[in-house]
Amino acid sequence: MLRKRVAIVGAAFFVAAACGGSTPSTTTGSTIVLGAPLGLTGALTKESTLTKQGYDLWLDWINKQGGINVDGTKHPVSIKYYDDTSNANQSAVLMQKLITEDKANFLLGPYGSGATATDAAVAEQNQIPMVEANGAAQSIFNQGYKYTFGVLSPANKYLQGVIDMAATLNPKPATVFMLSADDNFSLEVADAIVSYAPTKGMTVFPVKKYKNGATNLSAEVQAAKAANPDIVLNSGHLQEAIAINKAAKEQKLNAKIFAYSVGPSTPDFISALGKDADYVYDGSQWTPQVKYKADFYLTVQQYVDAYKQKFPGVGDPDYHVAESTAACLALQRAIENAKSLDPKKVRDALAALDVTVFFGRIKFDNRGINLTKPMVVEQIQTGTHHTVFPPDVADAKPMFPTPSWDQR
Repeated sequence: MLRKRVAIVGAAFFVAAACGGSTPSTTTGSTIVLGAPLGLTGALTKESTLTKQGYDLWLDWINKQGGINVDGTKHPVSIKYYDDTSNANQSAVLMQKLITEDKANFLLGPYGSGATATDAAVAEQNQIPMVEANGAAQSIFNQGYKYTFGVLSPANKYLQGVIDMAATLNPKPATVFMLSADDNFSLEVADAIVSYAPTKGMTVFPVKKYKNGATNLSAEVQAAKAANPDIVLNSGHLQEAIAINKAAKEQKLNAKIFAYSVGPSTPDFISALGKDADYVYDGSQWTPQVKYKADFYLTVQQYVDAYKQKFPGVGDPDYHVAESTAACLALQRAIENAKSLDPKKVRDALAALDVTVFFGRIKFDNRGINLTKPMVVEQIQTGTHHTVFPPDVADAKPMFPTPSWDQR
């Protein structure tokens, strides 16, 4: 139990005026403490590790600048992490601990919509702003909260781009089979496809639901095979996506398109499946091919280079990493705009924020959702991620249709 409660404090490196890192008019202030519970163990470890990478990449950068400039005073930053063991209720307990015991000035979100929902209630109760990057369920933002802001596109957008892409292909796919975990995020993704695909002339079979976190999904894949659809979609998370892909091969479920909401964008999907990961699509919040012109921080290429320098040997950053860094940037700019560390003033600055960074535009609606940033579609081709839709940011064309398993 002690291991799970040990805090990992992000190093707060900063350059003081005596070292030449600040202008004569800038002084060094107290350290700003950010708090973040993450699933550093448990079912969401892979995704939570990527989230932490994104936070830590920004932390290094901001402290090399001397910290966040608050009305002429530069405040170095530390991030205090706790392991919530991938448990949403534990995440809320630790978020309260970060506020009450660790005196965190502001909060960064956990991984996953479940934990983000419980943590949002804590942030609201304590009136401490939380900027999150990994909870996409719109149900989080339909509670009337004023202190939670999400930089990522909402759940209903995750697989719509795959449908848009499919509608441009020849022959155009006509039928969709939707598998879905039973958590709020996954169900929102699935419900959006049920509504959206028919507008593109496609028929959707009844959604086949399974328990969130399940990895024995043979029966669900068998149901998909019986339907013989053109498109197989899954709304779930990394381990479920891997399990479905393995079962599809074992049972020879063939489709023209396989696409999963979460999982294929991570390096773990490819390492777990090898060549069997090829041809799989996913809706992605961000890829290294996007062409956003940043108002501050790094360009897209500079960000990719900085990630590879800090985390060598793991390839390009995936969207979980990028959106997590973007959450930090949104909070940073709001603090700078507020010229204050007062939580209420920073909350108001977040509500008024409109900025473009390497991740895309960040502008929140009155619920705290970022509706301004589009998603893109990736496909794994010969073990490498490529952006294939929309065409204006694509670096490759879709490899379509997916060959049957016995022809690969």
